[in-house]
Amino acid sequence: MTGRVDAHHHLWDLAVRHHAWIDPDRMSRIHRDFSTVDLAAAVAGTGVDRTVVVQSVAVAAETAELLAVAAADDLVAGVVGWVDLTDPAVADRLAELVAGPGGDRLVGIRHLVQAEPDPRWLCRPDVRRGLAAVEAAGLAYDLLVFPHQLPAATEAARALSDLRLVLDHLGKPPIAAGALEPWAGLLRRLAAEPGVTVKLSGMVTEASSSGWTVEDLRPFADSALNAFGPDRTMFGSDWPVCLLAADGYADVLAAADALTAGLSAGERAAVFGGTADRVYGLDAGS
Repeated sequence: MTGRVDAHHHLWDLAVRHHAWIDPDRMSRIHRDFSTVDLAAAVAGTGVDRTVVVQSVAVAAETAELLAVAAADDLVAGVVGWVDLTDPAVADRLAELVAGPGGDRLVGIRHLVQAEPDPRWLCRPDVRRGLAAVEAAGLAYDLLVFPHQLPAATEAARALSDLRLVLDHLGKPPIAAGALEPWAGLLRRLAAEPGVTVKLSGMVTEASSSGWTVEDLRPFADSALNAFGPDRTMFGSDWPVCLLAADGYADVLAAADALTAGLSAGERAAVFGGTADRVYGLDAGS
C-alpha cells in the first residue's frame, strides 16, 4: 500500500446523537458535525489516504453507524467500535457486528476506561472475559487510560498475551506540566509486554489549548518511541479533537513529522502506516 495511515480520528453527527463530553462553551470548535467530507478536506494534500475511525461514545448503535460509513468510503479503512465488555453475550454482539453491513471494516474495540472510577477496572473478571472475547474475534483492543490506570493495563496485557492492545494517546501523560515521571516508568513496563503498541496521538490536547511547541511534545514522544520502537508505534491525528489545541490537521501531522524526523525511512514508514496495517489488519479489511 502507498500513502499514509491516520490510525485515530473521530466522526459524529450531533443531530443523530448527543455527545455529553463535548462542552459547547469550552469546546465550541468541535461542537458541530464532522463527516467523511470534512475528513477528506482535512487530509487533502497530506499524503494520508487511509484512516481508522474510533468510537467516541459508549453507545452500541454508533459502531454500526461507523461501519456503514466505512463501507461507503474507502478513505476509512477500519473502525474501532464499542461493545459492553461486561455483557455476558459480548461474543454474540461482536459476531453480529462482524456479520452486519461494513463488518469487514471492524478492526478493534474501545471503552472509555479513563472515565471508570476503579483504577483496576481492566482487571475485573467480567471485563477480562470481555477482552478475551475481543481476542477470540480476532480484533484489537484500544486502551484509553490515564497514567494511574497503566498498571492495570499492564496486568491485562500480561494475562491476555495474544490480545493485540493499542495504547491511545501515549496513556495521556501530563505534557502541560512537563512531568515525565511516573508516567514514563509506567509506560516502559507496559511496553515490555510484546503484544502492546502505542499511538503517537492526542499529544497537542494534553499539552495546552493556549499554545505548544514541538519541543514541548518531544520528551514524551521520544519516551514512547524508545519504549515501543517504531515497529510498535502508529500515528494518529485525534482529529477533530485536536482542533481544540491546533489550528488544523496539517499542524498535527507536521508535529508528528518533526518528532519522527530522526528515524530512518523504514521506521517512519512503520509509524505512518506499517504498524497500523499489521495491528489492525487494514489491508485485509480494505
